[in-house]
Amino acid sequence: MDKDIFYKIETDDDFDLDKIFDCGQCFRWNKNDDDSYTGVAMGKAATIKKDSSGIYITGTKEDYDNIWHDYFDMDNNYRQIRQGLCIDEYMKNASDFGAGIRILRQDKWEALCSFIISQCNNIPRIKKIVETFSCCFGDEISFGGDTYYAFPTAEKTAGLTIEDLAPLRCGYRAPYIIDAAKAVQNGDIDLESLSSASLSDAVKALRSLNGVGEKVANCAILFSLHKLDAFPVDVWMKKAISQHYGKDFDPNVFGPFAGIGQQYMFYYQRSGDGI
Repeated sequence: MDKDIFYKIETDDDFDLDKIFDCGQCFRWNKNDDDSYTGVAMGKAATIKKDSSGIYITGTKEDYDNIWHDYFDMDNNYRQIRQGLCIDEYMKNASDFGAGIRILRQDKWEALCSFIISQCNNIPRIKKIVETFSCCFGDEISFGGDTYYAFPTAEKTAGLTIEDLAPLRCGYRAPYIIDAAKAVQNGDIDLESLSSASLSDAVKALRSLNGVGEKVANCAILFSLHKLDAFPVDVWMKKAISQHYGKDFDPNVFGPFAGIGQQYMFYYQRSGDGI
């Protein structure tokens, strides 16, 4: 694909590249010197940029309609959702601070595997492991004269051994990755059908996998199954909840968009401004 051909994304809604790609939901987009981002998603490489005249992504209208429209969740109005989440002063501040975040609709297997890798890891290291994994076992993608790599499929991963994953340096997570891939390949976990399951059933199904706890399950569900009421809780969220709501906090207070509220809280807390 020609990396110099861009399609304009027509929107006046919340859309901030730095916040979308730096809020901990994805690991394959990297910032360029000109403040654009290049990444690989849904088996395709692309560059996206924003300037005073709008937002532009490489490719054609067909690419946008078939891939990027859903990927960037363009059917939801985040400005309106954000206003509805301002249930108190803290959430107003968190929502204002996080304005521009959109919940990406990522590949289901890639998100599950990436969040298995994410356990007890920081974002730079997660990105390095995911990139190494893709370079070692993913299909090549030619983009603008450079070579990128798709995320390895569950089928490819299921045939690997723990020794094969040694270059990733992912430690105790290696058997979890292979076990999850085998479960997806043989149909024990049907990620497509989980998209239409209830949140509780989806969490239960993913938690049946070795190495998948409540937080990893909810991350995969929010960022790929796109159940926007999923509410992952990690150490940052525990601090935010403890400081601002207490032990009786119920994420259902945010309604069907609790997961978007979670991202505003997480991003705000991690910045240090939300403390």
